[in-house]
Amino acid sequence: MRRYLFLKSSARPGGNTEAVARLAAAHLAPEAQDWRDLTDPALPVFQDLRHGATYGPPEGVALDLCQATLEATDIVMVAPLYWFGLPSPAKLYLDHWSHWMRLPDLNFKPLMRQKTMWLVMAHASSSPEEIAPAVGTLRLSAEYLGVTWGGALFIDANAPGAWAEDTAAVERAKGFLPA
Repeated sequence: MRRYLFLKSSARPGGNTEAVARLAAAHLAPEAQDWRDLTDPALPVFQDLRHGATYGPPEGVALDLCQATLEATDIVMVAPLYWFGLPSPAKLYLDHWSHWMRLPDLNFKPLMRQKTMWLVMAHASSSPEEIAPAVGTLRLSAEYLGVTWGGALFIDANAPGAWAEDTAAVERAKGFLPA
């Protein structure tokens, strides 16, 4: 059975991106869904220790998210477009991958190769060129670890509740994630 980890990273709880992600997940069994808010509680600041000190095991929020990541078959980043990139909580989560993949006991890199990464993103009438940096960050990070790229679902929505006006994206959402 697939197990989806939905990682919300918006500064606006219950915003357009989350609404569309929940629509995309509506056909999934409740036990196949694990929803996490990367802003509450927030991950600690990432410290790059690659060229000196060694990483210890993750603790607290980082440990919880690491375990949830490893238990998932599919990771869905629920991230609105912010200034042509991913929201900072989403990027911070990716930064922590650098820590987790350097802990041999976690077996992080080999286990990540068995996963699929997805993106659900609201944007405000942005062009493909304006969206590309955010998608590229996520897709390339996934590919670096051998994670399958499942694809991206975009919704053109700015004001709260405007997601429902993008009827084509609403229809795509209904079949976006496989059960």
